[in-house]
Amino acid sequence: MSESYEPRMKTRYREAIRPALKGALGYTNEMQIPKLDKVVINMGVGEAVGDSKKLKSAMDALTAISGQKAIATVSRKSIAGFKIRDKMNIGCKVTLRADRMYEFVDRLVTVALPRVKDFRGLNGKSFDGRGNFAMGLKEHIVFPEINYDQIDQIWGMDIIVCTTAQTDDEAKALLKEFDFPFRN
Repeated sequence: MSESYEPRMKTRYREAIRPALKGALGYTNEMQIPKLDKVVINMGVGEAVGDSKKLKSAMDALTAISGQKAIATVSRKSIAGFKIRDKMNIGCKVTLRADRMYEFVDRLVTVALPRVKDFRGLNGKSFDGRGNFAMGLKEHIVFPEINYDQIDQIWGMDIIVCTTAQTDDEAKALLKEFDFPFRN
């Protein structure tokens, strides 16, 4: 019988991070300890207005990065100045949960962020007040799944890490345990 595979970060959360947070934040109940809920990756592709192949290229890149099929996001209203019509495909997104989420977080903090040019750490103020963290990357080529020679354009992306933490301080403590490199 073969053992089922569990992501490295998930095992680390269960064995090291949970006990550390329980002591540091003074929780009495296991269910109070914050955990990662989901990771949403979003790419806005404004060039898709004139060329639908650009959106397909961005969706393929996002699918390769996340390991899950990306879906197109549509505009909610028409904006004449940007030549956008109502319900037009203008971006793509992926929502990662469970094992895929832990795999992505692992690759993000160990491989992608160290490859970012002039990286000085993540902004510790990018929390929303309810324990969710948002960050942006200017280039999607920092991920090892993207073959630099085969891309036609460099895309930026937004990464939102949703946690079950009630406050920003709890969420920041959780993400620090996951080795997110916050600046001082």
